[in-house]
Amino acid sequence: MIQVKVGADTRVPMPFVQDGQIALNISSSATRNLTMSNEGIQFSARFSGVSHEIRVPWSAVMGIFARETSVGMGFELETVNPEAGAAENSAPMIDSLDPQAEVVAEKPAKKPTLTVIK
Repeated sequence: MIQVKVGADTRVPMPFVQDGQIALNISSSATRNLTMSNEGIQFSARFSGVSHEIRVPWSAVMGIFARETSVGMGFELETVNPEAGAAENSAPMIDSLDPQAEVVAEKPAKKPTLTVIK
């Protein structure tokens, strides 16, 4: 499973989003046409019996973990410094969960970091 921060570039079924986040099962039995590219993860999945096209950019992935044990890894999300108005790390942030919302900051190139969660 992956934990995703929902933002402007994220396409997920909004009724299942809680506190701006959603957990997605990306196992082969839960997805159809799963594709992982340099841009992110894309697949089809059913939510309450209704098929949805899911698209998640890598910058929105907060962590990956095993569904059975909840053991996994969290990723440090990149944030925007509201006082300076510039990105401290590199992920674009949005003002709302509106899928049409505009990105506040540009995404400069920076290597991702990993954090072990126990």
